[in-house]
Amino acid sequence: MHTGAGVDLAAVAGDAWGAVAAGPLAPADRERVARRDRAVRAAVAQGLLGPGTPVAGLLDVTGIRNAAAELRAAFEAVLPPGTPVLHAFAVKASPLVPVVRLLRAAGIGAEVASAGELALARAAGVPPERTVLDSPAKTPAELREALAMGIAVNADNPQELARIDALVRSAPTRSPLGVRVNPQVGGGSIGALSTATTTSKFGVALRDAGAREWLLRAYAERPWLTRLHAHVGSQGIPPALMVRGLGEVYALAEEINRRAGRRQVDTLDIGGGLPVDFGSDASAPTYARYARLLAEAVPGLMDGRYGLVTEFGRSLLAKHGTLVARVEYTKAAGGRAVAVTHAGVQVATRTVYAPHAWPLRIAAYDAEGRPKEGPPVVQDVAGPACFAGDLLAEGRPLPELAPGDVVAAPDTGAYSFAHHYAYNSLPRVGVYGYVAEDGADGVRFATVREPQTVREIVAESGGAHASALTHL
Repeated sequence: MHTGAGVDLAAVAGDAWGAVAAGPLAPADRERVARRDRAVRAAVAQGLLGPGTPVAGLLDVTGIRNAAAELRAAFEAVLPPGTPVLHAFAVKASPLVPVVRLLRAAGIGAEVASAGELALARAAGVPPERTVLDSPAKTPAELREALAMGIAVNADNPQELARIDALVRSAPTRSPLGVRVNPQVGGGSIGALSTATTTSKFGVALRDAGAREWLLRAYAERPWLTRLHAHVGSQGIPPALMVRGLGEVYALAEEINRRAGRRQVDTLDIGGGLPVDFGSDASAPTYARYARLLAEAVPGLMDGRYGLVTEFGRSLLAKHGTLVARVEYTKAAGGRAVAVTHAGVQVATRTVYAPHAWPLRIAAYDAEGRPKEGPPVVQDVAGPACFAGDLLAEGRPLPELAPGDVVAAPDTGAYSFAHHYAYNSLPRVGVYGYVAEDGADGVRFATVREPQTVREIVAESGGAHASALTHL
């Protein structure tokens, strides 16, 4: 794999979790890379990627299953037997029904933050008791539906809790209920993903004047509040910050229970946020390392007295997705080689608009999908959108690309090709899951989402109402 000149991808990705030392990959990571190479070649051979469909997203089904198993095993290894744990996948990381169903089959529930995400989870067969609703802007209808179904709800603020009060009085509910708090421990290297800053929009600001007392009274007056939730942030958050934030929530739960004279709070929702190493093919940090860190730093959190809910998203999916695109043209500008592809802002929005926070590695393949060899040439990998900044990568040393070649961006299984941005009315790309058979070169694909057609673009853009404005 080739990384960009002048961009320290490992530093951006690893933060204080520590960059992975150079050297051989772990066997599981080597196997994942080998599956990816085989999948790219098979996608070309089987026509999933070609002149008519020049961009696609590929998902490694084996890798996703392995990630789910590793998550469950990591917490089982440090928790006393019988500790209730719900690992709920943050659906926003990959809002695709087949992905959520695959994770459900692997023992993972769903964390949803909108009516749409709840509908996706239900379509995937995730039962209400394995679903958690989080959002800072839940509507009365969303709350009513969740409470009627028995879905766990974390209230974001006092006004929302007042809405829940009225709903609980009007109809009994099986829903586990709690409050989200913001421990206000600070931010990481990516401000937009730091959810425990002083002024974060999420949760009850724990250090604001009067907030702690309000929380203690709120729980004392509502014996049905049995959970506490916090999420310190995701990519860019160092381990010390995550641990400090969760330690604050644990201390608050202990204080609530002392005041109540009983174990009123019985479950802590500790969010997700494990970062991904976008700088290499290594899977780091691991769930096992994170679980051990929590057990060592906040032992009371992990001693079995509290049930746990986790809400991992990116770390379950990112390493197991690859964005692939065909090179349409090559040119030079100002002495810089440019490869114009069909992957840009519509499938890698964060990378295009914030390249320093979200740089992607690029791998080059020839027209048959085989890893391309040759001396490195510094070149830009451009997308199809009509603005100058639509670059998947800038100034990267790669074997010289030619029309018909394939470029691949690994680590894009979360928050990338599943999240379409309709700039220039570019179509949503097809997404395909794959399993690489043992032995021979065979790779089996399954369609996760069909490529969007031009007719569907027109329909989505008001085609049925073409005369609506001229008739006013």
